[in-house]
Formats: sequence, C-alpha cells, structure tokens
Amino acid sequence: MPDDEQTITDIHIAIADLARGLHGSDQQALDEVLGSVVTAAVENVAGAEHAGITVTTNRDSLSTQVSTDPLVDTHNKIQVTHQQGPCLEAAWEEPVVRVNDLTTETRWPKYAADAVAMTPFRSILSFRLYTHSETLGSMTLYSLTPNSFPDDAEEIGLLYAAHAAVAWAATERGAQFRSALASRDIIGQAKGMIMERFDINAVQAFNLLRKLSQDSNIPLAKLAQDLVHKDHPPE
Repeated sequence: MPDDEQTITDIHIAIADLARGLHGSDQQALDEVLGSVVTAAVENVAGAEHAGITVTTNRDSLSTQVSTDPLVDTHNKIQVTHQQGPCLEAAWEEPVVRVNDLTTETRWPKYAADAVAMTPFRSILSFRLYTHSETLGSMTLYSLTPNSFPDDAEEIGLLYAAHAAVAWAATERGAQFRSALASRDIIGQAKGMIMERFDINAVQAFNLLRKLSQDSNIPLAKLAQDLVHKDHPPE
C-alpha cells in the first residue's frame, strides 16, 4: 500500500509498468495475468489489504477467479447464498460500490450479518469489470479496518479494474486466435488428404469437406480433425 506522499502520478507509473509486464501475456494463464493485477492493486491502492476478481453470469452465480486470500471466496459464497452484496451490486447495478463499515451496513442486511460473522473484512470497494458493453464480473478490494479507503482510492481502483478487464479480454482473444490457427491447420491437412485421395483441386476438396460437415451436422474443424486422426492416429 502507498504511503501518504505517494501521488496519483506514481500510481499511473506503476500501472504503466504493470502493463508493460503483461504485454504479450496471452501465452500466460488467465489466472496469472489477473493475479498480477490484484497484487499490484493491493500494493498501490491506499487502504487495500486483500483483493479478488469474481465472475458472474447471473445473480445466482458468483465464482472467485483470483484472490489474495481464501476468505475472498468465503465472502463470495455468502453473497451467492443471499443473492446480495457489493460484488453482485457492482457487476449488475452500480459501477463502483463502497462499503465503509460492514458492521453498520444496511443495504444488504442478511449478507452483512454473515459477512461480519464469517470474514474479517470491514471496508470494501468493488468495481465493475467490463470490456465495451460486456460485463465480466467485479474486482473487489478489502480492508480489515472500517473506513479504510480514502476518496482517491476509487479513482485508482478504477484504473486497475479497467486494466484487469483489458488483460482478461486480451488473454481470451489470444486463446481464440490460437484455436483458430489450430483449426485452420487441421482443415488444411484434411483438405490435402482429400485432394490426394480423390485427385481434386483445393477448392473442390474444401467444398466437399463443407458439404460433409453440413450433412453430418459436425463442425468443420471437428470433422477435419476426425478425418486426419482416422488416417494418422495420434500417438
């Protein structure tokens, strides 16, 4: 966590350093990328002692993607049980949700009672994660002390939340790109086999593959993979 003399400029520099460290990180596991973001957030957001990123597809679902403490998962399970709490609120209602003192929180009474009893968290800042209009979930910062987060913690936390969303999207795009390359390669192999076997050109071979895919209701890449593996079984 930063001391009193650390400026917003210092925070921007720290985030820039993190961004450079994550450049080209699509080869890394998603958890490693997001773990770097939450660790940096704890180090640079005043008041933060723990952090986590959660994923939600609806109000009945909230899973912990990464966290700096196992109690973050406990906190998320409490929210799922009662279908209320700051992480769900940030994901679905408000882009930033602040809890200054969980012991006096009145917005979600059932959640608050269990969260106080089952976790040591007392101050919470939760930020919506999104890329364009797609909601991914929330990044949440935790403190064991009430009223721990100063006003500028929201501004700095938003920077880290935005970076987490971008890193997440970039990692997923990298995985999709590698999958597309693998599919293109296997389709090319299957096309070559058909050209050789039936003495036809590349266009005719691809059209035949596409027709077989449509007739059998099997995705083109899966059909190509089956044909290649049937002719050359993997070791």
